Amino acid sequence: MTTLPTSAFYERASSQISSLRARAEGYQTQISTGERLERSSQDPVAAARLRLLGRRERLDEVTRHNSDRASSELAFADNGLSSTANLLARARELATQAANATMSDTDRAAIGEEVAQLQENLLSIANSRNGAGHALFGGEATGLAYERQADGSIAYIGTGSASLVDLGDGQEVSQGLAGPEAFAFDHQGNPTDLFAVIGTLADALKATGGDPVTASRDALSALDSGLERVTTAQTVIGARMNWVDQLSERREAAGQLVDAEQADLGGADIAETITKLQHTMTVLEASQASFVRLSGLTLFDMLR
Repeated sequence: MTTLPTSAFYERASSQISSLRARAEGYQTQISTGERLERSSQDPVAAARLRLLGRRERLDEVTRHNSDRASSELAFADNGLSSTANLLARARELATQAANATMSDTDRAAIGEEVAQLQENLLSIANSRNGAGHALFGGEATGLAYERQADGSIAYIGTGSASLVDLGDGQEVSQGLAGPEAFAFDHQGNPTDLFAVIGTLADALKATGGDPVTASRDALSALDSGLERVTTAQTVIGARMNWVDQLSERREAAGQLVDAEQADLGGADIAETITKLQHTMTVLEASQASFVRLSGLTLFDMLR
């Protein structure tokens, strides 16, 4: 018959109960967090892979932020171009009216005032702010995109292109358009822009003398070329928005695969874990009851 000293009995029983409690707490933690691994030592290979996937998730979060920013900036640009197209449609209407030879100089002057206001509106569109607080069509410039000069003309003072946004996996997208990409074009072999075309028309209609009818008809052709330029710019912006959306969808699909792998590697099987917890609690309760009963026995009780 094997006998244990009292101290050894208490130490062994206490160790067993502590081990069962720790195991139960571990299962409870797994149930509450949904995670199987508490320490890397439990499964070093899985833990290493989970760390790698975690870094991928953090990078994806940065890329997601960049994509959202790019989508927002491109939407601003698209709205600006839509407003410009509407403005050009109105300018064309006015030029068509002014091209009527029967119209009086007074009526043409009134139309010229409205055309001049359209130029101011276009300047406001070009210098409106994007989400970063920069001029919408100023490229990477932090200030204005266009500025009226001393002679009344309007000149571009922004940079040559908009800034690029990293979309992950080596992909980048320009988040907007510089002013000349939207408003400058060649007309009849000569470089010009919408500000010059509209400004020239306004001056011709407000001035006395000259040939406002011919100026109006020339403006119609130039406005058509300008509208074509704006339409092309809208197509470019739309293609970029579509590209950002496609990459976002791919990233979302990849993220779902990452989530599934993380669940496979480190996720706890809740049903199985609950079963293990219940079994452990049953053993723990039985062990505690046995310990209390045995530790309460006296030598007299054992001799009876």
